[in-house]
Amino acid sequence: MSLNDQSLLQTKGYVNGAWRAADSGKTFAVTNPATGAVITEVADMGAAETRAAIDAANAALPAWKAKTAKERAAVMRRWYELILAAQEDLAQLMTAEQGKPLAEARGEVVYGASFIEWFGEEAKRAYGDVIPTFAANKRIVVLKEAIGVVAAITPWNFPIAMITRKCAPALAAGCTVVIKPAEDTPLSALALAELAERAGFPAGVINIVMGSEPAAIGNELTHSPIVRKVSFTGSTEVGKLLMRQAASTVKKVSLELGGNAPFIVFDDADLDEAVKGAMASKYRNAGQTCVCANRLLVQAGVYEAFTAKLAEAVKALKVGNGVEPGVTQGPLINADAIAKVEELMGDALEKGAKVALGGKRHALGGTFFEPTILTGVTTEMRVAREEIFGPVAPLFQFETEADAIRMANDTEFGLAAYFYSRDIGRVWRVAEGLEYGMVGINEGIISTEVAPFGGVKESGIGREGSKYGLDDFMETKYLCIGLGA
Repeated sequence: MSLNDQSLLQTKGYVNGAWRAADSGKTFAVTNPATGAVITEVADMGAAETRAAIDAANAALPAWKAKTAKERAAVMRRWYELILAAQEDLAQLMTAEQGKPLAEARGEVVYGASFIEWFGEEAKRAYGDVIPTFAANKRIVVLKEAIGVVAAITPWNFPIAMITRKCAPALAAGCTVVIKPAEDTPLSALALAELAERAGFPAGVINIVMGSEPAAIGNELTHSPIVRKVSFTGSTEVGKLLMRQAASTVKKVSLELGGNAPFIVFDDADLDEAVKGAMASKYRNAGQTCVCANRLLVQAGVYEAFTAKLAEAVKALKVGNGVEPGVTQGPLINADAIAKVEELMGDALEKGAKVALGGKRHALGGTFFEPTILTGVTTEMRVAREEIFGPVAPLFQFETEADAIRMANDTEFGLAAYFYSRDIGRVWRVAEGLEYGMVGINEGIISTEVAPFGGVKESGIGREGSKYGLDDFMETKYLCIGLGA
């Protein structure tokens, strides 16, 4: 593919400040989900290359950790500025390998860069403490220190933002990182490494390994005693596996896992605003986000009106290759993804749901799926329990506020929830009653670098973004200083 800056299209791993081929010489293909065409081949790395990356990160740790927060922030600021300057090329790369529309990809570049800017500044505010002493001849001081080498294992749905959300706080804290991007989308990660090198990060501070067999890389990262922190975004199933593996060396873990987000529309809601929020939450990235509305719970009194308004908005979506002008929904990432959506659709229809709009593969073929609305959905259907990860909006009906809260909480997940209401008392009752790490109230887009992103229950551990995000990459050290007699 052609870029303004062709050097952003890298195909080798990045270890100890150098571009490195797989030791075996093997490569694997990165394909465009919109066309099925091979974009390029990239190094197919494994356990040996991962060990080399871990060693490089470990060797670079003392010097990077010893830099002042201001020095680290200066390098991060240059990285931030270079990313923004390369916005168009990064967006083109992302759309090619991931499929999202260019407008969304451009937005992700800016959003991803915002974490680098934010945490570069937060590094200067990693304050410790002086605690009032328990004895006249002693002093108690608390320090915050970098945790050490960090493994960042990132997904394909936001191939730039998920890296910066993890690596920016790690780097700001004084940690070094080994990144394992998803095998579907390594090109965005490698472009970030190219820009990081230009920004002046020392060799070994940032390393990237990728491979067609991710388990081999993940196993090395979780079992190495050198790695002291694992940060993972992905499925709950894989997160549990990584957590078990990390326990062997008692690593700190941050997990941002699956969701089953309820989107509740009460009968006192502004329906036009609720539809706008549902469109942004449900159909962004073709429904392939961990916080997208998975269950739309609509109060009986406005169910028909909301369904009609939502259908009109969904009809306006334009499905196609993300590089084409006006396209607002791209393809699903691969054949497995579209098969999962079809499986869930089949189960719902078999159990009585009705297709109000869409409902099948798009005429474009490949992994394109029609934007879909299902009505008459019940809690016995798999769409009530499983993360859809596709452009399918199942509409459930409820009667009372208590019913809505009960239905919303009836899941092992607890990442994001949304609801629309103009009753201030209800706003507080429902917000406090929902068992979720994040709640959007009259708002469908909630993620920002200044707020803590993360879930409860089986949706994860830890928070990304905000002033709280830095703590996940730091250890608290207590000093007891004796002053003598």
